[in-house]
Amino acid sequence: MASISLRNVTKIFDRCIAAVSDLSLEVRDGELMVLVGPSGCGKTTTLALIAGLESPTSGEIRIADRAVNTLSPKQRDVAMVFQDGALYPHMSVRDNLAFALRMRGLPGMETASRVRAVAEMLGITDLMNRKPAALSGGQRQRVALGRAIAREPAAFLLDEPLTGLDAGLRLAMRREIKGLHQRLRITTLYVTHDQSEAMALGERICVLRDGRMQQVGPPNEIYARPANRFVAGFFGTPAMNFLTGRLRQQDGTPVVDLKGQVLRVPSCLRDYGKETIIVGVRPHDVSLEPSAGRTSDVLHGKVVLVEPLGSQTNVHVALACGQPCVVAAPPRTQVSIGNDVQVYVNPDEVQWFEDSDAGRNINCLPPPNRG
Repeated sequence: MASISLRNVTKIFDRCIAAVSDLSLEVRDGELMVLVGPSGCGKTTTLALIAGLESPTSGEIRIADRAVNTLSPKQRDVAMVFQDGALYPHMSVRDNLAFALRMRGLPGMETASRVRAVAEMLGITDLMNRKPAALSGGQRQRVALGRAIAREPAAFLLDEPLTGLDAGLRLAMRREIKGLHQRLRITTLYVTHDQSEAMALGERICVLRDGRMQQVGPPNEIYARPANRFVAGFFGTPAMNFLTGRLRQQDGTPVVDLKGQVLRVPSCLRDYGKETIIVGVRPHDVSLEPSAGRTSDVLHGKVVLVEPLGSQTNVHVALACGQPCVVAAPPRTQVSIGNDVQVYVNPDEVQWFEDSDAGRNINCLPPPNRG
C-alpha cells in the first residue's frame, strides 16, 4: 500500500487549456478518496497524471513517497479500472485476470493461485471460461476489478467504473467496492460525477471545479459545512435553495430582507459589512407546516410544480420575493399547482454565502458532530 501526493500539480493542454490548476492533494495510505465534480472539472485528467498516462505541466506527483513524474506507467505500481472495463475481448475471463501477471513473468502456479483467489472473492468462478461479450455489465466490471486486484498494486485508480450500469446494479456494485476496500485496505482514488456515490463511498471527498480544488473533507463535513456555494449546490438532492437578500436592522435585530419578507440572521453576521448576502437552505430544512410555536422565518409563495417521489414530495414554490424554493415535504402532502402556501424556514440550518463569484461560506454554523 502507498500514499499518493500531488503538490501544486498543473496540466495545460494546447498551451492554454488548464485541465488541472495548482492541485495539491494528499491521499493517505489505505484510504478511499473520491474525486467528484461535473464533467470537464479535471477528475479523469488527475487520474491520468497519477497513472502516468499524462505528464504534468508543472508540480510533483509522489506515490509511496517516491517522485514518479519521470517514471513510466508500468513503474508506478498502480492499477486503473476504466468506465467500460477495458477487457481484452478475445480472451476469456481467466486469461484477462491472468494477463498482467503473465506479463510480469510470475510463475504459472502463483498466477493460477492469485486468479483463483480473486475469482472466489468476487464470485465469478463460474464465468472463468466466458469471453467479455458473453458477460453482463456488472460481470464485466467485476472482472475489471479482479484484474486490478490480482496485480496487488500499491494503489487503485477507478475512473467512473459504475457509470454505464443501471441504477440497481450500480447500487450493488457500490456496496461491493466499499466492502472490497474495507477488506483489502488498498489506497484507492475513485472518480465520479455522482454526488450520492461520492458520499456513500468516500472516506474523504475532494471536490473539483474547472480544474481547481474547492474542498476536501469527510462526507458529513462536505455536506454540513460546504466551503462555498458551488459545493453546497452540488451536494444534496434536491439541490440547496439559494435566496438573495439584503441585510438590515429591524427593531435593532439583524435580518435579511427578501423584498418585504424577512429571516432572522445570526449574531455573527451583525458586523458582516456587506449589504447583499445569499441565504442557503436545503429543501429538507424548509416545510409547509409550522413547528410548535413558530411565528417567524416564514416566506409566502405559490405552488408551481409538485413531484411525488414515494418517500417524499418535492413541492416547487415561487416565492413572493420572486425567487424559487423547493420544499421536500412528506409523501402524503396535499397541495396542488396554484395553491398559496407558507414556507417555514429552520433558522438553525440556514447557511450564509457571500454574493460573489467565489460564493464563500461565511461559516456561522458550528462544526458537525463527528461522533
